[in-house]
Amino acid sequence: MSRIYVFGIGGTGSRVLKALTMLLSAGVKINADEIVPVIIDPDHAAADLTRTMKLMRDYNKVYSKISDSNDSKNGFFRTKINMDILPSVTLPLNNTLDCDFKEYIDQANMKDDEGKHNSNFALTSMLFSEKNLNAKMDVGFKGNPNIGSVVLNQIAMSDEFKSLVSSFRQDDRIFIISSIFGGTGASGFPLLMKNIRAISKDIAGNAYAKNAPIGAVSVLPYFDVKPNPEKSEIDSSTFISKTKAALSYYDRNMNEANVLYYIADNLSKQYENSEGGSTQRNEAHFIELVAALAIVDFSQISDLETEDGEPKETFYKEFGIKTAAKELIFADLEEATRQIIKQPLTQFTLFCKYLNERMKDAYKHQPWAKDHKFDDNFIHSTAYSSDITDIKKAYLEWLAEMANNCRAFAPYDLMEKKELFELIKGEKPAKILTMKSNYDLFDDYMNGFQASVKDDRSKPLQSFVELFYLATEKLVKAKFRM
Repeated sequence: MSRIYVFGIGGTGSRVLKALTMLLSAGVKINADEIVPVIIDPDHAAADLTRTMKLMRDYNKVYSKISDSNDSKNGFFRTKINMDILPSVTLPLNNTLDCDFKEYIDQANMKDDEGKHNSNFALTSMLFSEKNLNAKMDVGFKGNPNIGSVVLNQIAMSDEFKSLVSSFRQDDRIFIISSIFGGTGASGFPLLMKNIRAISKDIAGNAYAKNAPIGAVSVLPYFDVKPNPEKSEIDSSTFISKTKAALSYYDRNMNEANVLYYIADNLSKQYENSEGGSTQRNEAHFIELVAALAIVDFSQISDLETEDGEPKETFYKEFGIKTAAKELIFADLEEATRQIIKQPLTQFTLFCKYLNERMKDAYKHQPWAKDHKFDDNFIHSTAYSSDITDIKKAYLEWLAEMANNCRAFAPYDLMEKKELFELIKGEKPAKILTMKSNYDLFDDYMNGFQASVKDDRSKPLQSFVELFYLATEKLVKAKFRM
C-alpha cells in the first residue's frame, strides 16, 4: 500500500489540498492508495484552512460508507484520505499565540552578566526591523519569510513530526505545496525539505522518509490584494520582488527535490486584503487546480532515486494551456490535461446537478430508487442529507468560484435549464437513438443499471454512489464521446 504525504504550507497549501480533494471526489485517478494530508499554518482560524479541513472530513465520511466492497464498480471517492496518522492534520507551532516575534525569540533577555544587552541582542536588532520584531504571529508571517524561517524551525523537533516520520514505509512519497511570494510558504518549503533530507537517525522510519521521492509545487504570484496600508502589512506590489529573491535562493540552495513544479499566471484578480483569521477566504482558482494536478502527475513518475538524502536527478516542470483565454474551457487545455480531468469532472458534475435539480422528485417515482429503497428514510439519513449533500454543495461552489475568478476556469454551464446535456461549454452533445432526453434520459440509464448494482441495505450510500457512477459513465460516453 503506497501513500503520498502531502504537506500544505500556508493558505495556498490549504487551497490546493481542497482542489485535490475535489479531484479525488470526482474519481480522478492517482497512483497511490492513500493521501496523508499535513497542514503547516500558524493561522489556525484561517477560513481557507477550516474550509479544507471540513471538506476532507466530509470526504472521509462518504469514503467510510462506500469503500469496503471488493466488487463495487464505483469510481467516485476511490482514494483514501488518511487523517488518522496525524489526527489534527496540522503540525503545531508552539508559542505563537498572543505573542510577537521579539517575545518569541526572548530578545528582552538577551543580556550579559551585567544586565546589558549582549551581542545576540545586537545581532537580532540588525537582522530584523522594529516592524519585524513587533509582528504578531498568530495569523501567519504576513509576507515575512525571515520571521517564518526562525519560527518554523521548531517543526523538526516536535513530537508530531517525529511520529509522522515513524509512520513512513517503503514506497511512500512526499509532496510539498507552498507559495513563493508570501511568508509561511516561502520560508516553510526550504526548511521542511532540508529537515526531511537531513532527518535524525534516532527517529524511527528515518531512512524511508529521508530517501523518499519528494515532489513540490512552488506557486508563484497568481492574485493581488487590495492596498490597505493602514490595516494590513500585506502589499501585493512586493510579490514579484519577493518571488525573484526566493527563486534566486532556490537556484543556489535547493537540490533536495526529485521533481519541482512551478506554476503562475500573469492575469490576476484583486482579493480583499486580509492578514488572516476567519476573513481570509479566497475564492477557488484554476491555478490551485493545476497545482493539485502536479500531485497526480508526480504519483505517475517512476524511477525517482534518492541516496542518503540526495536525489540522483531533479526534474523541473511547468504547466501550459493551449489557448490563453481569460475564461478557460476544456477546449483551451492541452489534450493531456483533458484526458485526466474531463471525464471524471463531467460525471461528478452531472451527479451533483441531479442531486440538486432532480432528486427531490425522482426518488418517489423512479424504479431505480424504489427498488433500492432510496426512500424517505434514506433521503433524511445522515449519509444523504449531510455527508453526500455537503460534498455536493462544496463541489458546485468550487466550480462557481473558479468560474468567477481571473483567470476563470468555467468549462460548464451550471445554470438549471431544460437542455441538461448542453452543460459543457463549446461542445454539442451527440444525438442518440432514443425518444428520451435530459433528466428522463438520465433516469433511463439509472434504471438500466439498477439491477446490476448490489442492493446492500446495510450500506445504502455505497449502492447509491455506484449506481450514479455507472450511469454517468455511460452517459458521458454516449453524449460526449469520452
